Amino acid sequence: MRHRTVADLMAPTAISVQRGTPFKEIARLLDEFDITAVPVVDEAEHPVGVVSEADLLHKRVAGRGSPTAAEIMTSPAITAAPEWSVVRAARVMGRHSVKRLPVVDAAGRLIGVLSRRDLVQLFLRRDQSIREEIVEDVLVRTLQLSPSALSVEVTDGVVTLSGTVGRRMVIPVVVRLCHSVDGVVDVINRLGYERDDMPVGSPTATER
Repeated sequence: MRHRTVADLMAPTAISVQRGTPFKEIARLLDEFDITAVPVVDEAEHPVGVVSEADLLHKRVAGRGSPTAAEIMTSPAITAAPEWSVVRAARVMGRHSVKRLPVVDAAGRLIGVLSRRDLVQLFLRRDQSIREEIVEDVLVRTLQLSPSALSVEVTDGVVTLSGTVGRRMVIPVVVRLCHSVDGVVDVINRLGYERDDMPVGSPTATER
């Protein structure tokens, strides 16, 4: 299974400003490009901070004249690498309470921006695309199960699994791998089994 990376979802042409960019120019860029924040970069295109709409509003309310990006920005910039999984990027956003991550190359130069809006696109995948990935990648290619023995239904990102597998221990693996498919919101497990090979006392919480 190939999971989407930051490089797959980021906006590759990032709008950025310099430390000396004035308040009004930053506000104009946010409005013109319909974005909520913009990275601040140094002369080598390394992100040094981020200016958000909230930063602009805070400074405007404070009434401190017309400050520059260096005076407004939140620093240091929380960045992501293009090879990161989208799950890792989402966790970093949540941990730092940010809505956008500047994406940098191996040299630390800005190459794009990933936003929460970009991550939401994963959950807009068509149900048929999700079903095809589960059947072809999870069941057939990864687990080498017969797709004719199992039924996979996907409605609004919710996957319902039914049918019978040979061994009970396979069931939590199937459920876990389905959860890992991009765009899956939840997995309803209705799978049965022919042989109970689950060790006594093993947790079966994933078999739900």
